Amino acid sequence: MALLEVSQITKTFGGLVAVHQLDMTVNEGQILGLIGPNGAGKTTLFNVIAGYYRPDEGHVVFQGRDITGVKPYDVCKLGIARTFQTTKPFMESSLIDNVVIGALMQDHNVTNAKKIALDIVDMLGFGELAYVPGHELTVPDRKRLEVARALATGAKLLLLDEPMAGLTPTEKAHTITLLRRINEEGISLVVVEHDMKAVMTVCSYIVLLVRGEKLVQGTPQEVTSDPKAITAYLGEEYVAT
Repeated sequence: MALLEVSQITKTFGGLVAVHQLDMTVNEGQILGLIGPNGAGKTTLFNVIAGYYRPDEGHVVFQGRDITGVKPYDVCKLGIARTFQTTKPFMESSLIDNVVIGALMQDHNVTNAKKIALDIVDMLGFGELAYVPGHELTVPDRKRLEVARALATGAKLLLLDEPMAGLTPTEKAHTITLLRRINEEGISLVVVEHDMKAVMTVCSYIVLLVRGEKLVQGTPQEVTSDPKAITAYLGEEYVAT
């Protein structure tokens, strides 16, 4: 069943067409990978879905409701949360308080919000880091904090913008495990990522954007077998065997 439907989305900035006539569907329970070279329109699409940009054309429908042009905080209340490429925790606040801020989106009672935050911090395995201030967290921990804060809003759909950028292979493996655990809780994910091995491992469906347009879509096997995808982005090393 479709959770999110993006129909004929076009977004321009002056003479630059960032996204052009894009269709995309995210099904309930799915982990969808959104891939493509820098400048392909991936983050712009996230900003349209999350309400930061209003599209010039097209519609965004979430759980059967047209949310095109809805403000970001209202999109979040409806159940869509996103992370950003550059992590921006509240530096002087503890990790748990950073997550509480997200939890206040679904429950305005601070005591209840803290309970939600504690559950998420425990689920994501932060342990003794819960009361460490943001400025003392490592890059991997800040990446996890971005996910925790988005998760705390009560989201049904997470838009994750390069959650594995800058991580070591071991840290990426831990992140893949984390994403699967979140998905098992019934939360759908759209993941923007440049590490194709990680994408093909964790995602059940892939959409490849090139110059703002959808070039190829399908299962990892289908995408890695498609000559257009290999030529435009993947390269021969990702030819399916």
